[in-house]
Amino acid sequence: MRDEALVAAQVGFGMFGSDVVAGTMWDLQRNGLSPYLDRIGLDDRAAEYIGHRVRLVAVGTRSEASAARAAEENERRTGERPRTYHGDKPWERILDDHPDLDVLVIATPDHLHAEPALAALERGVHVVVEKPLCMRSAEASQILDLSRERGLIVGVDMHKRYDPDHKRLFLELLPQMGSPVHVRGVLEEPLEVSARVFKWAEQSDPFTYVGIHWVDLFCHYLRLQPLSLHAVGVKKRLLEEFGKDTFDATQVLVAHAGGTLVSYENNWITPADFEGPVNQESHVLGTLGKAESDSQYRGLRYWIENKGSRTSNVHFFRQVKRPDGSEVCVGYGKDSLVDCFEKVCRVKYLGAEAGDLEGTYPDAASQQTPVAILEGARACMLRNWRHLETGEPAMCCVDLTGGRIELHDPVAGERINIGAYKV
Repeated sequence: MRDEALVAAQVGFGMFGSDVVAGTMWDLQRNGLSPYLDRIGLDDRAAEYIGHRVRLVAVGTRSEASAARAAEENERRTGERPRTYHGDKPWERILDDHPDLDVLVIATPDHLHAEPALAALERGVHVVVEKPLCMRSAEASQILDLSRERGLIVGVDMHKRYDPDHKRLFLELLPQMGSPVHVRGVLEEPLEVSARVFKWAEQSDPFTYVGIHWVDLFCHYLRLQPLSLHAVGVKKRLLEEFGKDTFDATQVLVAHAGGTLVSYENNWITPADFEGPVNQESHVLGTLGKAESDSQYRGLRYWIENKGSRTSNVHFFRQVKRPDGSEVCVGYGKDSLVDCFEKVCRVKYLGAEAGDLEGTYPDAASQQTPVAILEGARACMLRNWRHLETGEPAMCCVDLTGGRIELHDPVAGERINIGAYKV
């Protein structure tokens, strides 16, 4: 039996990095890829990866305390303790100290994805990154070009593609529903996240943070080509009560070639009294039918005296006891990361070409349009918010045709070139 290791490092150990990302890493270190491939339809390849495990050699975070906590938890779960790094750019020292690194896992805040990704690619290291890939189309193009030039995998954690409900909806039901007319995605996060947990909330917004999930999902399965968008946002509670200059809630409407309209509704000020960890739902209206998916009515619901009612999305990420008392993580939140790691392993162990795998996982090429929508929406909602604050109409929109990202502001009589993206 082979005993080879994919050498990995992780940067970021915050809310998601210490939960879904870390949980996935613990399992891959313990048992490699093979046990988890059936959930993504790759069980026929399981035998090819027997004996190939993942070895986490380093973890980097902003503070020394969080790095130590990450290493301690990894040691408790796997028996191996990675080296710790901390500071504003821990990935720099990690890349210097580990020239044999195969993959860098990036779970840093939204605005700190591009820099470590590009640094890793420059060193010939594969990348697995949390959503969004980055926040600017120029960065997305750089990442794509460099990954293609170096023959490297860039996988993005877009786990909504792997939700069994979504796969059933888009792969089986949609072909029977005619042409898509209107699509709607809602994802609402708790106030605790933006007000207290995330120190970097002002560098992002609810559409960037979670709306990007729906953008990727709809663009991927519907093969959408955006033409224009209109976006608005509201700044109230976070600014007035917590002194955080970011949007409480956002609405984005995108018109696509063929006439499909897609609306995104996001906020991160949902009260703690809400029954679930998040509120999320999607609607797809076709010319011949409609489908809905809602995390509340498909989830586990329960009521306990003096504790209110609660909903758990047990399909996303949960832990299952092993006979020895340890826990294995299961769910579609893990599946997208496993798929990205499988592509890295296929290149390293099976001699595959990274370019030949494009389109088979959430790669950098698939993120060019979502990042363009994200960048255009951020610029549009900010400009419209400024107009609304002065009593003017929110008439700004963004032209996305032909790979351009151009803001049109009829109130100010301006057209502003924001950037360009790869169509």
